[in-house]
Amino acid sequence: MKTPNDMVLSPRGLRFRGRDFPCTIGRGGVSANKTEGDGATPVGVHGIVGLLYRPDRMARPADWAVPIRPGDLWCDDPRHEDYNLMVRAPFPASHERLFRADPLYDLVIITDWNWPRARYRAGSAIFLHRWRRAQAPTEGCVAMRADHLLWIAQRIRFGARLIVPPQP
Repeated sequence: MKTPNDMVLSPRGLRFRGRDFPCTIGRGGVSANKTEGDGATPVGVHGIVGLLYRPDRMARPADWAVPIRPGDLWCDDPRHEDYNLMVRAPFPASHERLFRADPLYDLVIITDWNWPRARYRAGSAIFLHRWRRAQAPTEGCVAMRADHLLWIAQRIRFGARLIVPPQP
């Protein structure tokens, strides 16, 4: 059953609180069988478990938002015990930088995809973040315009979910 806090992916974009926001998804489309590196956005109901922001680039968007600091990373190595968790540099295993030179991760909404106890090679880090440009696919995340992402981040509450239905 959908709630007012749910964000629902549809062919028209991401629907939230009666509005449709243009967005992009993974280069691998939508998949019910997500694996690490496939570029797919996973089908399912994904809880929202975190909100990160760059305090050097924007004001805190919500009282529960956590600042991204230099050295913050996300482990994407399925062989490592910290797979699909936020970690700190220096970090020996494969990872993605959260404190980036570009603005893609200035604001990040974190889903509970394959978290907190990650399954081996089931995929890491399904985020909602800023897009590189309209219609440019992601590695599996959902991406959108910065102002739309901020509007959503300022309004989501405890219990919010990202719903990704199977595509026909």
